[in-house]
Amino acid sequence: MTHRLKRQLRRLTPERPYQLAAASAAALVLATGAGALAVGSDEDSTSPQLVTATSGAGNDLADSIPETVVVNAAPPSTEPSSTEPPSTEPSSTEPSSVTTADPDLTEEAAPEPPTSKLLEYDYQAQINFYYCGPAAVRNALSATGVERTQDELAGPLGTDQFGTDSAEDTTRVLNAEVEGDPYQTRMISGGSATSAQMDQLQADVVKAITEDRSVVVNIAGSATDTAGGWHSFPGGHYVAVVGYDDDGRLVQIADSANPATSSYWMTTIALANWAATRGYSA
Repeated sequence: MTHRLKRQLRRLTPERPYQLAAASAAALVLATGAGALAVGSDEDSTSPQLVTATSGAGNDLADSIPETVVVNAAPPSTEPSSTEPPSTEPSSTEPSSVTTADPDLTEEAAPEPPTSKLLEYDYQAQINFYYCGPAAVRNALSATGVERTQDELAGPLGTDQFGTDSAEDTTRVLNAEVEGDPYQTRMISGGSATSAQMDQLQADVVKAITEDRSVVVNIAGSATDTAGGWHSFPGGHYVAVVGYDDDGRLVQIADSANPATSSYWMTTIALANWAATRGYSA
């Protein structure tokens, strides 16, 4: 009896490693399956699940120690992202302010010329028949406060028994006597003045008289003043313009030819035609 028991024990001893391996494998399978069940049973749990698997192979002390498997069943977070979308609020940048010019610092506009103006001048008739040029320049200069005799002006003007050549000469002498060389020559070619030349004469008269300067005009032929007076100088003549009215549409003439008719009014149109083929200094 005793010998039989010993033989059975020896038979079981070689089989022990295989039984131990089988028990361990079974425990691992059970633990894995239990862990999977534990994970699937509570998706929201974030605590590790403790699963215990016990081998069922006999009463051996080594087999009786349970194997512990820790399964981390924390699922991935499903919370929405806290990243805020870019702001769509309109820009708070305020528009730049518009700076307007200070009216006190801006340059003042030139005043409008008066509707009419008459110069104060010292009239003198020409002292001989060919001194109309020196006499007209002399009368014109007196309006600016310059005092010259006809003889003093005859030399610079190149005046002789045939008179004074052209408005180019009167412009040159006037600028020699008046500061700033303000005078320039306007020639009117052809037998009559154009509308543009009439307008130019009107503008030049207003500008010069406004600046306290008289205009000297070289005329030829005949013209009628506003009072109906007739003035004829077929060979040419010089007169001074010493005033205007109606914004320059009318001009006042200082004529040195005859003291009886030393001054008269004429339309600017008539004066422009009277100066045709000649010109003026303004």
